[in-house]
Amino acid sequence: MDRIYVLLAAIGLENIALTIVVFTVVIYLLMFPLTYKQQKFSVLQRKMQPEMKAIQEKYKGKKDQASMQAQQNETQALYDKYGVSMAGSCGYMLIQMPILFALYRVFYNVPAYISSVKGIFSNLVTGIMATDGYADNMQKIYDAAKLRLQITPDFGASDKTVVSDFIVDTLYKLPNDGWDMVASKFSGLSDLVQSTHVALDKINYLFVLNISDTPLNLIKDGWFASHKNFGLIVCALLVPIVSYLSQMLNIKLAQTASSDQNDAMAQQMKTMNIMMPLMSFFIAFSVPVGLGLYWIAGAVVRVIQQYFLNKHFEKIDLESIIEANKEKAAKKAEKRGIRQAQIYNAANMNTKKTMSEKANLVNASDDVLKKAEEFRSNASDGSLASKANLVKQFNEQNNK
Repeated sequence: MDRIYVLLAAIGLENIALTIVVFTVVIYLLMFPLTYKQQKFSVLQRKMQPEMKAIQEKYKGKKDQASMQAQQNETQALYDKYGVSMAGSCGYMLIQMPILFALYRVFYNVPAYISSVKGIFSNLVTGIMATDGYADNMQKIYDAAKLRLQITPDFGASDKTVVSDFIVDTLYKLPNDGWDMVASKFSGLSDLVQSTHVALDKINYLFVLNISDTPLNLIKDGWFASHKNFGLIVCALLVPIVSYLSQMLNIKLAQTASSDQNDAMAQQMKTMNIMMPLMSFFIAFSVPVGLGLYWIAGAVVRVIQQYFLNKHFEKIDLESIIEANKEKAAKKAEKRGIRQAQIYNAANMNTKKTMSEKANLVNASDDVLKKAEEFRSNASDGSLASKANLVKQFNEQNNK
């Protein structure tokens, strides 16, 4: 994102919202191979549904181990034949989650991750830290703005780098009236305060929306303003609404490519496709506007991709793909057969080895007992062994 921001700034488009849109396009282009595999999986899965149902009917109600193993083998062979994985498109879904978690942190505090944005504050922060009593003034500004940074700021800390970062984070999060307070507390820096505020407004807004603030906070600000700002309220509401609608449009197109999927995995995918847009709608109220913009831009990119993928798969020769996969499937089956034979032979070898060891132990025990008997029968008079023989003879007579 930092490199994209610098590139856009070089051509006069210095704006974080635009950076997010370009970044989103880059991310989805990088994930396109996974997107293609996901769609190919859906199309081929629909094609193989009759054969899958035939296998399920064949082993319906059979719970013995042999039947279950046979069903698993035939199912795997069917997936091999069509060149798809049992895991389906799980990788595509899973890889998006860490990206979202990372982007939440980035959009929540952009200067910490985009050094070019942090540079906007450098002159003002230097001036503030050179002002007497700056720590108390910054604490008052922070409290008055009711900010909640994830780490409680200590403007009087001994580490000046930490203090500088706290000041940048505070200034970045300030609403417009907060900047008025900065100008009054640091009157000697009024020109720097104004120029920094103007530069931040230029790069950090999507129309009237601060991309680091949440739609919920912006709605509150618009409602509780001295003169209700309905334009701000409407724009803030549009973020979760457009996020939901754009994702639903993408899902509608995706269902065109993957209809008639009835197996358990397809049902799970359908459930996720319903839940994800709803989750994005509600979550978008409480996350930075930038993250909502990422969702919207991502959904638009996916809609475009989906449209062209649908056209592509309408023309693709599925039979040629299946024929090409048959040879690969045969090799996979051969490898599995060799592997199973190796396991079987290893198990037999281990079993034979164990039985042989037990037999050797029994033979060894018999030899020891025979040697002990010979030793006792040849014992000299008065020895412990001869006394043991007398005791043995006495016990045998009494037992009779």
